[in-house]
Amino acid sequence: MTARGLRLAPFRGLRYAPEKVGSLAAVTSPPYDVVVTPDGLRHLETADPYNIVRLILPQAEDPHTRHHQAARTLRRWLADGVLAPDPEPALYVYEQRKGELLQRGLIGALRLTPPADGVVLPHEDVIDEVVADRAALMREMAANPEPLLLAYHGDGTRTGATAVVERAVRRTPLMATTTEDGFAHRLWAVTDPAELAEVDAGLSGHRALIADGHHRWATYLRLRAEHTGDGAGQPSSWDYGLVLLVDTTRHPLQVRAIHRVLPRLPLEKALGLLESAGAAYGERGAFRVRRLEAPLEEALARLEATPGNAFLLTAGDGVFRLLDRPSPALLDRTVPTDRPAAWRELDATVLHATLLDAVWQVPDRPADIGYLHHTEAAVAQAAATGGTAVLMRPVPEETVRTLAEQGVTMPRKSTSFGPKPATGLVLRTLPDTPR
Repeated sequence: MTARGLRLAPFRGLRYAPEKVGSLAAVTSPPYDVVVTPDGLRHLETADPYNIVRLILPQAEDPHTRHHQAARTLRRWLADGVLAPDPEPALYVYEQRKGELLQRGLIGALRLTPPADGVVLPHEDVIDEVVADRAALMREMAANPEPLLLAYHGDGTRTGATAVVERAVRRTPLMATTTEDGFAHRLWAVTDPAELAEVDAGLSGHRALIADGHHRWATYLRLRAEHTGDGAGQPSSWDYGLVLLVDTTRHPLQVRAIHRVLPRLPLEKALGLLESAGAAYGERGAFRVRRLEAPLEEALARLEATPGNAFLLTAGDGVFRLLDRPSPALLDRTVPTDRPAAWRELDATVLHATLLDAVWQVPDRPADIGYLHHTEAAVAQAAATGGTAVLMRPVPEETVRTLAEQGVTMPRKSTSFGPKPATGLVLRTLPDTPR
């Protein structure tokens, strides 16, 4: 970790002009990788002609056309005043509230540091083709359209960044809206030089865990590498990336699982391959398989209460198979031994190394493995495709942080931290003027 730690710079946020859109709620979206396609995408596109999904998930036959289309849309919205830059650089205090759940953090342009510095800790692997696609989109748009979510541990006092956040929420917000998921969102600008300096001093020496947005982080680093030397020795706009930074000592994040859908693997075939793999070791099956005819919530509760590695399979027909007690011999043959025990024992590790790679031999491609954050959506997609949904359990945050601090990355899409920031409340265009 460097002596400076996290550096969060103000920027001129790009925001929707309320008089130009139906409502601020109607133009927002979940993060691009949470939108369930095609139904969720269609719902957002029809919510408002200016919904942000047209920038983060443009639709066209080929990637090159998609990226150009998003850039043209952004330029048109800027010319028409649908999106407009704020008058001066700011950090933005962002609040999300739903019932008893309250989360507050700071949106800003984070100074990107080399991975070896350990200032920002990733904990998941990424898919190269997704990073390449995101990089092409941001390069073409010259914008960071949505923040990633970073979690850091403050010192537990109401000083520094925490004090600035708590003072800001007593003022009149720039905007307030409630999205259809029931979350109320509010945003404030922090422009006072003394408060900006207070944030900077408070974050000095701290590092952060990537809670959500590993592909966006990898994209920022790729774009920065492409523009090395652009600033003639001074930081350029590409040396920064848009983030939401949350102090989890004040506002602990929720951790949920991310489920898998295997559209090209029917459930009966998956079960048959499990039995065959077990027979190779003189056992009845690679895992113990129990049939559950129960409501989804009850089946998930059974999964949660099962010790050791366990998964819930379904074809979306209301019947579940609970997998547990994997063959020790199969694990020994398939799970790499060059990483800590905490990594080898992760459900996601066993799923990818043992089930997906060795037993089912499912290619590691987006067409063969879908990642869904919502359980009901995963079950529905399995039913629609004739494939198999693999329902997962969340990983404790401390396990995630411990592995990240050791420099050990988990299999991609192992966790879902939240609540995630709504996309469309504030964007960052490049070049802007870093501090």
